Amino acid sequence: MHTIEASMPCVSPPAWAVWERKLFKVINRSVWPFLSKYTREDGTLIWRDRLGGRDGADDFYESFYNWPLAYLLGGGDHLLELGLRQWEAVTRQLTAMGMLLKEYERGYDQFHQSESYIYFYLLCAADPENRVLRERAQRFAGFFMNEDPDAPNYDAERRLIRAPHNGSGGPRWGISDEEQPSYGWGASMRRYGLPFADVPGVTCYDDLKDPVLARRMGQAMHERMGKGDVPANLGVTSLITNAFLMTSDAKYRRWVLEYVDAWMERAERNGGLLPDNVGLSGEIGEYMNGKWYGGLYGWTWPHGFYNVGMAATVAGNNAYLLSRDARYLDLPRSQMDYILRLGETRDVSELEEDDRERLGSRLPKDCREVFVVPMRHGDAGWFEYLVPSPIYPVALWNVSMDEADWERIERIRAKSPYDWTLTRPYRGKEDAEHEEPWLCFLRGENPTYPETILSQSYGQVCRRMEQIRRDEADLTKVHIHHWQELNPVVTEALIQLTLGAPQMLYNGGLLMASLRYFDPARQRPGLPEDVAALVEKVEAGRVVVRLVNLSPFDARDVLVQAGTFGEHRFLTARYDVGVGEYPGGIGQREAAPPSTEMRALPVDDQRVQVHLPPASEITLDLEMERHVNEPSYALPW
Repeated sequence: MHTIEASMPCVSPPAWAVWERKLFKVINRSVWPFLSKYTREDGTLIWRDRLGGRDGADDFYESFYNWPLAYLLGGGDHLLELGLRQWEAVTRQLTAMGMLLKEYERGYDQFHQSESYIYFYLLCAADPENRVLRERAQRFAGFFMNEDPDAPNYDAERRLIRAPHNGSGGPRWGISDEEQPSYGWGASMRRYGLPFADVPGVTCYDDLKDPVLARRMGQAMHERMGKGDVPANLGVTSLITNAFLMTSDAKYRRWVLEYVDAWMERAERNGGLLPDNVGLSGEIGEYMNGKWYGGLYGWTWPHGFYNVGMAATVAGNNAYLLSRDARYLDLPRSQMDYILRLGETRDVSELEEDDRERLGSRLPKDCREVFVVPMRHGDAGWFEYLVPSPIYPVALWNVSMDEADWERIERIRAKSPYDWTLTRPYRGKEDAEHEEPWLCFLRGENPTYPETILSQSYGQVCRRMEQIRRDEADLTKVHIHHWQELNPVVTEALIQLTLGAPQMLYNGGLLMASLRYFDPARQRPGLPEDVAALVEKVEAGRVVVRLVNLSPFDARDVLVQAGTFGEHRFLTARYDVGVGEYPGGIGQREAAPPSTEMRALPVDDQRVQVHLPPASEITLDLEMERHVNEPSYALPW
């Protein structure tokens, strides 16, 4: 492995580097008050001792999901230790509630399961030599490969997952365990409307206040949505890909490609758009009177493109990672392009309430017209028109680095009603939605973004700490989202700035980035202590990253890896070498900055080591070849 030595003095530490290390420091401390307030001595969350129905297991795990991620980026050792501890504690707690069987969800939809299992994938990425995690990764994948006789989830002949609700107990038929399933009125679900528009007597959502009509709707959902395959099950590809990254066993690659191929063929038969329901015979619309829409977490209800597009992007990226075959990226591309073609310009007064809430202060006061695209499709056609978000196109471009995928982002920006350079002090459930100002930074249009987003992230931790201190709620009665809404660990800014990547897609997305770091002195993942990193450019064959050692006392070494999974290769590293008299003679008032000369080092490796003397920095312009190595979680040593 080549070693490059930094020779440029860091005489005036950049503000972004100081903020970055300060954010790591405050994240390291923030977890202790959270644990003290919301968990028992054994790590279980203070709450009731049971859940009603099949829903809710994901919310327990989500409260801790990014703790191993913060460790993986360079946070304290305790973040991994606590991440492992909390996974075990939540698993015990949910098993006692009857939600888990064999340490995995007994049976629920993959839209929700995928939210919680990003926690597991990050644990595996952070600690891939952990034998318990490795065994679980294989066992969990086996639930969908018919390796467990108690979990016959997959029909290999028809290449389909047999039910929308699935897990370690096999297909969990229907939508609930009630003898007479009911879908009654609920304030939180009112915004999503009716699952079906053709149930006799149910003409509007408020009709569901009638118990008879609620049971009628529930029975229709049970019969139509309770069996067969749905696009949300594409989230399982991450579970299987994770097992491949842990073991390199080719059987996992075969399963992912086989399953994604099946859905791509279904989309092709449906004019390029993913159908959202496939019967047990393999027929599209088998339980929907031939309709390609209407499945659970499909185009009609409750979220439409939000969850279908996410599943397509997650699965396409996974298949591409494992095969290096770019045709798999056509699956998410076709969904995005189909929806964008249906876009239209409307008066701003017609904006949906959800969009007004999402856009907030970003929408200019003098805005009169907006470009919107449909999210959902039902018997009456396309509906719920929203301003398009770049999140999925950015996740696709991050993996492909294809110019056409970048142009799609630019088309969305050209029709966007708000300023993409604006950075809001915002924190949502997905710890995302700062893609636009970050992209502008990468293109040289938003030079203060690193300092802004890091200082805002620091402020978000401070806000959560104060909310925790003031929280006097009875924890046995709080809403199940209570803890995740107070999780003080924030990582989006650190992913963007250190790895040069967007936040991973929340419903099952793997962390995919151009770079990753390791500390060779401590033989652990992440940036070494005192070291800050800023990816300044990301292009198809090039990444530019600036590394700063803020310690004036200690030298640091850092391994820079090409790709989260070592899937890329560095070809050449170009960097400046300082030549001059720094630090100058004793008594000399000022030290003349060194002159520089450019060096080019042939690397031809998936990693390069950088030695950073005390108070030094270096900017590496790394020429790279993408997706040429077998992806793996394997550690450098």
